[in-house]
Amino acid sequence: MPADLNDFFKKRKDEEEGSNMPEFMKDFGKKATYIYVIIVLVILLIIAKPYEIINSGEVGIKVTAGKYDPIPLEPGIHFYIPGIQKIIKVDTKVRIINYKAEKEAPSFGALREGIIEKPAIEVLDARGLPVSIDITVQYKLNPQGAPQTIATWGLTWEEKIINAVVREVVRNVVGRYKAEELPIKRNEIAKLIESQIREKISSLPNKPVTLVAVQLREISLPPKIKEQIERVQIAKQEAERVKYEVERARQEAEKRAALARGEAEAKKIKAQGEADRIMIEAKAQAQANIVIGKSITPELLQLKQIEVQGKFNEALKANKDAKIFLTPGGAVPNIWVDTKDKQKATSVGR
Repeated sequence: MPADLNDFFKKRKDEEEGSNMPEFMKDFGKKATYIYVIIVLVILLIIAKPYEIINSGEVGIKVTAGKYDPIPLEPGIHFYIPGIQKIIKVDTKVRIINYKAEKEAPSFGALREGIIEKPAIEVLDARGLPVSIDITVQYKLNPQGAPQTIATWGLTWEEKIINAVVREVVRNVVGRYKAEELPIKRNEIAKLIESQIREKISSLPNKPVTLVAVQLREISLPPKIKEQIERVQIAKQEAERVKYEVERARQEAEKRAALARGEAEAKKIKAQGEADRIMIEAKAQAQANIVIGKSITPELLQLKQIEVQGKFNEALKANKDAKIFLTPGGAVPNIWVDTKDKQKATSVGR
C-alpha cells in the first residue's frame, strides 16, 4: 500500500478517536496553556514579591534605578519592578531618644518601638569640670518631605539631624555655667536647650523633622561639687533656722510688749476713772456745802440757840448742881452737863 494512503487512513483514525473524547477535556486542552502561564506568574510573584505594604504611621519612598520619587507613597499596597525599583518604608510616628546614664540603659543604640537609648551627654562646665546630662527628645519625620530627607541625609538621618544637634546645643548651653550653678538655674537651662534645638532643627532646608518636646531630666555633678552644694545647703538651712528663731523671739517680745502696754493702758484708764470719780464726788460735796452754807440764815441760827437753851434748862431742872461746859465750835456750841454722879452725866448736843 502506498505511504500516502497509509497516512490518510491513520489521520482518519485519529480524527475518529478524537471525536469520541468528552467536551470538557477538549476545552481543558485548549486552556491549559493559559492556566500554566497564570500559575507561573503567581509563583514568580510569590518568589520575587514585587510589592510592598505601607502601614499607618509610615510612608513609602519608591526608588527607580537609584532615583528617589519625590512623592511619598501613602499607606496601602504598592507594586514595583524587581531589579529596577524598590520601596523604602520610613516611620513617621513620634520617636524618642533617651540620653541617660549607663547603669540605667545597658543596651545603648538599640531601637525599641521607636525609642532609642543613648549614653548621657558628657559636658564640661565653665571651669572644665565634667557634668553628665540626662535628656529626652521627642520628634517625628515630616511625611511630605520624607523622600527628600532620605535622599539628603540617608536612612541614618536621626544620627545626623537629631543626635548631632542635641549634643551640640547641650554642650554649648551647659558649658556657660559653673557646675554648682546648674541645679539652681535648672529651669533656665532647660528652656535655653529646648529653644536652641528647635531653632537649629527648624532652620534646616525643607524642614525635615518636627520637634515635639525636649525634657531635661537630670544633671549629674562631680562628687566634690555635690559635697560643696550639700554644705552650702546645710549652712543655708541653719541660717534659715536661726533667722526663724530670731523672728520668733522678736514676735514674742513684741507680744509681751503689747500685753504690757495693754495692761498699763488699762491701769491708766482705771486710775483716771477713779480720779474722775473722786473729783466728781468732791465737786458734788463742795456744791452741797455751798448749798448748805447758803441755807444757814440768822433766823435758823437763832432757832438752834433756842433749841439748845431749852435742852440746857431741862438739864438744870434735873440736876441743879450740874457743871456746864460750853465747847465753842460753829454757830451752836456743844454743851456738856457734868453731875456729881458721873454715871448720870449727860451730854447736850446741838
